[in-house]
Amino acid sequence: MLNNEQQIIERCQNNDSQAQFELYKHFSTKMYAICLRYVKHREEAGDILQESFIKAFEKLNEFKFNGSFEGWLKRLVINTAINYYHTTNRHFMEDIADINIDNYENMNETITSDISHKELLKTIQELPEGYRFVFNLYVLEGYSHKEIGEILDITENTSKSQLSRARKILQDKIMNLKKINYENAR
Repeated sequence: MLNNEQQIIERCQNNDSQAQFELYKHFSTKMYAICLRYVKHREEAGDILQESFIKAFEKLNEFKFNGSFEGWLKRLVINTAINYYHTTNRHFMEDIADINIDNYENMNETITSDISHKELLKTIQELPEGYRFVFNLYVLEGYSHKEIGEILDITENTSKSQLSRARKILQDKIMNLKKINYENAR
């Protein structure tokens, strides 16, 4: 928690550059990690982070201290990443309505317990873009398939299908990573 968070935010609302730097310094690492979940390249994540903070400082007067600032900022970062996705015009979604998501079990901690956070992030980043967005929005951010469909302009069934495929790809890649890690440890 930032010391005197409300005072720093109020100073930022008055365009105090030192306060803006403090706020950026405090939240940038966490928000950058969120950006990395949505794009493959660090440069793109940096661009999204920069754009997010510009928007945050422009819209800071809309923040009314009713909830956590971090939650407000996180939502803004996610929306910026989604807008980036739309404006770069890279829809790689397939509209497959008849795949049953129940064919694959949910990923659980035992599958990922033998790989590092860095390896897991890299594996998620390697997913095809459409799969990665649906996976992040559903699993990590808690959106429903209906909400994801509205956000990404796809059908609810496409969202389900993309999540199913993302999970299958991740499970396969994680099992391979675990095998490699096991073999290297011997």
